[in-house]
Amino acid sequence: MQSKTHWEKIYTTKSSTDVSWYQPHAALSLDLIQRIGVGPAAAIIDVGGGASTLIDDLVAHGYRNLFVLDLSGEALAVARRRLEQKSGLVQWIEADVTSAPLPERFFDVWHDRAVFHFLTGEADRRAYVAQVVRAVKPGGHVIVATFAPDGPTECSGLPVVQYDPDSLHGEFGPAFELVEHNEEMHVTPAGRVQHFIYCHCVKPH
Repeated sequence: MQSKTHWEKIYTTKSSTDVSWYQPHAALSLDLIQRIGVGPAAAIIDVGGGASTLIDDLVAHGYRNLFVLDLSGEALAVARRRLEQKSGLVQWIEADVTSAPLPERFFDVWHDRAVFHFLTGEADRRAYVAQVVRAVKPGGHVIVATFAPDGPTECSGLPVVQYDPDSLHGEFGPAFELVEHNEEMHVTPAGRVQHFIYCHCVKPH
């Protein structure tokens, strides 16, 4: 896993609205979560959510059992400052997703936009999937977005792994049921276009 120091430096030297993955609204992610149809009390975790605005929109839409996990405490602080008094509606977890002590069979929805593709080592990917298996309820939903095959080969100075829908789903194994996949052409604050793949799977019972 990439170092915590690297990500703390990113968020202390750049504005959260200038990083390449910034979205004013995570529209596709929010749409996918809403289409799942879980109620406002559903446990939803945004892995690598950090300073992402997805949490703002989830709060605004009435979800009230929310968790954001990120390696960077500064990224989490950005989101907490932005939400102001509403930050108390969210549980903030500063940890490495591959080793965080997450509750077992707890989450209804696991969302990750742009963390999994940083796991270039097989051991890290296996540890990540093991966390999903342990922490998501049977029948729970897993949404993971990564760079597509024609997307960037690195991000923030770090190498990434590119995926198509089959290879991304394959990392989780055949027991996970692939519900759908989507594509997103993300325009960075600098005006560059990055191709993302989103896979929505259901964890086996």
